[in-house]
Amino acid sequence: MSTEMARFTRRIPAGEDRERLTCDECGFVAYENPKIVVGSVVVEQGRVLLCRRAIEPRRGFWTIPAGYMELGETVQEGALREAREEACAALALDGILAVYSIARIGQVQVMFRARLLHPEAEPAFAAGPESLEVRLFGWEEIPWAELAFPSVHWVLEAWRAVGDGPLGAPQGNPPADRRGVQPLAGA
Repeated sequence: MSTEMARFTRRIPAGEDRERLTCDECGFVAYENPKIVVGSVVVEQGRVLLCRRAIEPRRGFWTIPAGYMELGETVQEGALREAREEACAALALDGILAVYSIARIGQVQVMFRARLLHPEAEPAFAAGPESLEVRLFGWEEIPWAELAFPSVHWVLEAWRAVGDGPLGAPQGNPPADRRGVQPLAGA
């Protein structure tokens, strides 16, 4: 029994238009595709729920409850799971607020507008293992200089634009960064 690993090389396989990781022996193509991030702008009485990150990247900075989808779940299930993991919060999703393409890091982000399912519960939310702190912020209280990622800025602005009204078509990348290639200033 051989313990030798297959060797992959970046090359343009027949019928393709770009370099792909391709097995030197059998020609198998190992496609590399964007990761999907799901999250929610959770709104309670006009205030938004933010989580201070306990993990890298951007430990100590604020974000919405969001993260990578897992295999076998829908975007809705992923957003609900991320809110449970990061904010110990049960949510009701209102619908898709925004979809962002972050080309520089190979991500597609699907962001929902949501409400706490049981706002009367004590506590209705708390810091999960990936959060140092979780709290509600009014618009004027949002720590803009301490937000973790450009898309957190974008989605909070999208929420502000639509408020509690009908969602309509999801927001997309802002005109100044249509491909999601600009990193956060000072990051």
